[in-house]
Amino acid sequence: MTTMNRIQISANFHLHEFECKDGSHQVRLHPLLLEKLQQLRSKVKRPVIITSGYRNASHNARVGGSPTSQHLLGTAADIRVTGVSIRQLTLTAQETGFTGIGMYDTFVHVDVRATPASWDHRTG
Repeated sequence: MTTMNRIQISANFHLHEFECKDGSHQVRLHPLLLEKLQQLRSKVKRPVIITSGYRNASHNARVGGSPTSQHLLGTAADIRVTGVSIRQLTLTAQETGFTGIGMYDTFVHVDVRATPASWDHRTG
């Protein structure tokens, strides 16, 4: 197991949690995203699991991400919290001040884009 990016960057997050999931260990992280995620973590009082953080262009294309995805900029994360519903996590993300929020069946997309946006891509 590599120790690359195992640096604690806030009270509850480590850098490796945000790295590209393609195995390259590349990471890009906007400080405001980290600040908002830490605030959200403090509100829910449970671990926030980052299922997707930074994505390089090739990985983003491979997973079907938008060519203008906030993940490419290090300004977005897809998250889940065990024991917290998608709806409740979305409401907490709104209260925390994320400007981009998308609901999916198993996670919530949060980002710190300049222009507010929200969407619901749940199938149920």
